[in-house]
Amino acid sequence: MDAFYIVTLASMSLILIAAFSSLLAERFGAPLLLLFLVIGLLAGVDGLGIDFSNNSAAFMLGSIALAIILFDSGYGTSLHSFRQAAVPALTLATLGVALTAALFGVAARFLLDFSWLEGLLLGSIVASTDAAAVFFLLRAGGINIRDKVRATLEVESGTNDPMAIFLTTALVTVVASGAGMESAGADLLILFVKQIGLGLMFGLAGGIVIVEIMRRVPVERGLAPIFVLALALLVFAYTSVLGGSGFLAVYVAGIYTGNKKIKPRSSILRFQEGMTWLAQIVMFLVLGLLATPSQFPQIALPAVALAIFLVFIARPLAVWLCLLPFEYTQRETGFVAWVGLRGAVSILLAILPILGSLENGQLYFNTTFIVVMVSLAIQGWTVKPMARRLGLIVPPQIGAIDKLELDLPGTANHELLAYRVVANSPVLRGERIPRWARPSLVIRDGKSMRYQYAGRLQENDHVYLFIAPGFSRLLDRLFASPVEVSDDDSEFFGTFKIDPAGTGEELEQAYGPGLLSPAERAMTVAELMKRRLGETIDYADRVKIGRIVLIVRAIDERGQISSVGISLEPVERATRLPLFLNLRDIMHRLRERARKGRGQAN
Repeated sequence: MDAFYIVTLASMSLILIAAFSSLLAERFGAPLLLLFLVIGLLAGVDGLGIDFSNNSAAFMLGSIALAIILFDSGYGTSLHSFRQAAVPALTLATLGVALTAALFGVAARFLLDFSWLEGLLLGSIVASTDAAAVFFLLRAGGINIRDKVRATLEVESGTNDPMAIFLTTALVTVVASGAGMESAGADLLILFVKQIGLGLMFGLAGGIVIVEIMRRVPVERGLAPIFVLALALLVFAYTSVLGGSGFLAVYVAGIYTGNKKIKPRSSILRFQEGMTWLAQIVMFLVLGLLATPSQFPQIALPAVALAIFLVFIARPLAVWLCLLPFEYTQRETGFVAWVGLRGAVSILLAILPILGSLENGQLYFNTTFIVVMVSLAIQGWTVKPMARRLGLIVPPQIGAIDKLELDLPGTANHELLAYRVVANSPVLRGERIPRWARPSLVIRDGKSMRYQYAGRLQENDHVYLFIAPGFSRLLDRLFASPVEVSDDDSEFFGTFKIDPAGTGEELEQAYGPGLLSPAERAMTVAELMKRRLGETIDYADRVKIGRIVLIVRAIDERGQISSVGISLEPVERATRLPLFLNLRDIMHRLRERARKGRGQAN
């Protein structure tokens, strides 16, 4: 029992230290997940002396933690975001992982004196981006970028683990058996189809089951989040037992569940946020404890060189080739290439060669650990500055807001919101609350009163309103603080505004003929942008037409474009090299050069 209490004391102390380190990370801008790893290293066998070397336990614990993180990641991904980025993101998650593994494997073949197969195995281990790192940086790091780019990164990081896990497990089996890839090719293809197919099928089925159980079974409010998480882990385990990808299944189940209305949603969200933080802390601490830093100097130079090759060559080249057919600007592709952080997934996969009793098992683990630390240090520290440098940070649409969503018992088709009235907000300046919102209660200086008798709202009042589902974003504007206008806003939204009700023909008359098709000339600017962008329009979306760029500045309560900005010159290129250009831009440049060549010849 004494040993049990000592282990509990040490474990909880490490978790508390990791939790407090978030304050340090926020103050100095340090990558928080890197701090978790470092704390684990400092507490390990070469630091405080905690000797943890159980690879099997670490792999199982890390897998469960990763499943929790992936479910929460899917739960917070809207269907619109998924549809918007599904094809390019899934291309990155499959072909991109394979290309990264192949390129990295070539470098590992020469820097570590591996065989081609061993190099490809190491490349597969580090090929996937880490969902925990990417979701944390984008959601908790306060980086507000265009929805299309954010969705691409989030969907890619959530779906690329199955490909990396498949490649790693398959190559560990091949290397351990001593057989060549030729003899195992057909079996590996069948295994891949089985893992992905079962992962998608059971993930969707699991999501449906979770939603139906939560809707039909009268679960106690405090137990509801536990029910949801337990069911999600059941989907993960059941799919894995049947030979499918449990990680893909739990992510798909999260997407389906998160886009359906179940009670109590706010309690589930808060519980999952806490569990995800705990999962990240535990996973990174355990993997840090598993490492032996005294072994790192032996391979430090080639491992750091491989990490730099991965960050600056392998990942960017793979991303560029995958996104060539899609309409991503040079800056957007460059940013997607940069946010390719490696993390706990790679370290987890690096345990498999040890469990498979491969000759260089520990070498795979140590090299991967160094690569992950370098990736988190370089990319994790520079994601926000890079987004700002590339001009991808979207100016805030509204200012700070203090809002709380409350769950209603039963099946009432209403939402209950609580707002705190902040200084200089529109509602404080006399703007009327819409008729479809039903204010019911005001709390002022600790005293509650009916809204009808509260008089004019005052700063720091708490207002409780009943509204129809889906209208909360319209009320946010009324209770938000004023937007702080940045010097970069005018550059982001263009030189000036144009009328969205103007026609495409007027646009051509002002900015040159030949920009639009005959059908588009008869459309309004808003209709033209909607046709190019798809059915759902988002704030800050862009449409490039010839040498001008149309930008969505505002959307009204019906979801229609109400303000359009125009930039007379395309966004400045991220680099003068053709790197990161999409296929359409490359063809446009080739045509321009051919036209100039003919002009000079004449």
